[in-house]
Amino acid sequence: MIPILMCSVIALAITLERFYSLRDAKIHPQEFVSKIKKLLNERKISEAIAICSNTFSPISRIIETGILKSDRCRDEIKEAIEHAGKRESSNLHRYLAVLATIVGIAPLLGLLGTVTGMIKAFQVIAMRGVGHPTALAGGISEALITTAAGLVVAIPTLVAHNYFFKKANGYILDMENTSMELLDILGKDQKEHEGNVFRLQEEGNR
Repeated sequence: MIPILMCSVIALAITLERFYSLRDAKIHPQEFVSKIKKLLNERKISEAIAICSNTFSPISRIIETGILKSDRCRDEIKEAIEHAGKRESSNLHRYLAVLATIVGIAPLLGLLGTVTGMIKAFQVIAMRGVGHPTALAGGISEALITTAAGLVVAIPTLVAHNYFFKKANGYILDMENTSMELLDILGKDQKEHEGNVFRLQEEGNR
C-alpha cells in the first residue's frame, strides 16, 4: 500500500501542476500574439523583441527566436522557429511520462498485493486448516484492498494523462499556426527588402 499511496501523491501533485501550467494565459495569450503581429506589420521590430523578452510564455520564446533571425533567409528563420517549437513542445509534455508510468505500475502494485495477500491466506490454511475464517480474512482483505487501491489510483491518473496530453497537443498546434503566420510576416518583409534592393540595382545600372 505504501508504494500505491506514493503513486497517488505524485499523480495528484503532477495533476495540480499541469492544471496550473497548461492555461491559455501562460501558454498562448491571445492579446500578446495580436500585439506582436500588429508591431511586426508596422515594422516595429525592436518593440516586438522587447515585449517578447518581458513575456514569459512558450509562444513568446518561439516568436522572439524567429524575430531575432529576421535578417536571415526564410529557411533559416523557419528552422530556428521549428527548433524553438520542439523545445517548447517538450516542456508542454513535461511530467506526462510520469503519469503514464503511474497508470501502468499502480494496478501492478495492486496485483502484487493481491498475490502476497493470497500467499498469507494459503499459509494460514496450511498451518491451521480451513476452520479459521477470521485468520483467513486478513490475507483475503489485503488482496482485495490493494487491488482496489491500485485501480483507484490508476483510473483517474489515466484520465488526467489523456486530458493533459490532448491539451498540450492543442497548444502545440496553436503555436505552429501562430509561428507560420509570423514566418509569413517576416517573409513579406524580406521580399519587400529584396524588391527594394533590386530596384536600386536597376536604377544604378541605368
